[in-house]
Amino acid sequence: MTAPSTYGLSSQARNLQWLLTDLVEEVPGVNSVAVVSSDGLLLLSSEAAPESGRADRPKGPRGASADLATIVSGLGSLTTGAAALMEFGSVKQTMVAMENGSVFVMSISDGSLLGVHATPDCDMGVVAYHMALFVGRAGHVLTPEVRSELRQSMENTP
Repeated sequence: MTAPSTYGLSSQARNLQWLLTDLVEEVPGVNSVAVVSSDGLLLLSSEAAPESGRADRPKGPRGASADLATIVSGLGSLTTGAAALMEFGSVKQTMVAMENGSVFVMSISDGSLLGVHATPDCDMGVVAYHMALFVGRAGHVLTPEVRSELRQSMENTP
């Protein structure tokens, strides 16, 4: 996990970090996870697993998870605009399946987004299910105060 040590963080922020770690470690095929605020800032992240073959990626908040955060923010904005234009209501989930992987984006709360990059052979239903569990558990915890705390902790990560 690229998030800094939990020292000095509130119990809510530590709980969110634990939930993110659990998502990455427990769901087969998940390479990278990012939680992004409504203004596109990275709040929580994980790096690609070593067995994913992406050892060449930079480590830290400016590595693979920062790339994922940028993609998640862009997809979230694009799909929100499309839903508004088509008058379909709010976007719940977006999934992009590519030849060599998939990207999932799910709304958390107040415009915050959960993004997952997964392997092409992942079970999409299992990934989406675990994302929904994360969103259900994190939604009420991701208050403006906790978002600010997480944002600050990511900025202080070397």
